[in-house]
Amino acid sequence: VSQTVLKHGAGSCPVGRVPAGEIEAAVIDQLRALFRQPEIVAGTWKAVRTHTDDITETDTHAALLQLDPLWEELFPAEQARIAALLVERVDIGTDGLNVRIRVDGFGGLAREMLAGGIEAAA
Repeated sequence: VSQTVLKHGAGSCPVGRVPAGEIEAAVIDQLRALFRQPEIVAGTWKAVRTHTDDITETDTHAALLQLDPLWEELFPAEQARIAALLVERVDIGTDGLNVRIRVDGFGGLAREMLAGGIEAAA
């Protein structure tokens, strides 16, 4: 529900109502695209390296790429947990959808993927 609608009542938001399923699908599409971006892979690898030295950038890239095809196999609760780990905030305006990402969440996610924790939730 729009914060503007909550504060000022129905009709006060120029965007109107947007179905939650559409928002969720758009956010998930953006996350899945991020898993393939080289700058995200490099940043994730740097975050993972602060915890362990034996993981390469290639390992990190492979772990993030694994998540995309695995996504549909995950239980909804696990999908929600991963989304909460990676998404700080979602704003919708007349200019579109703005998803704020928790970059630090990618490091934890990659460590889980490399340890095999995510596959167990599928």
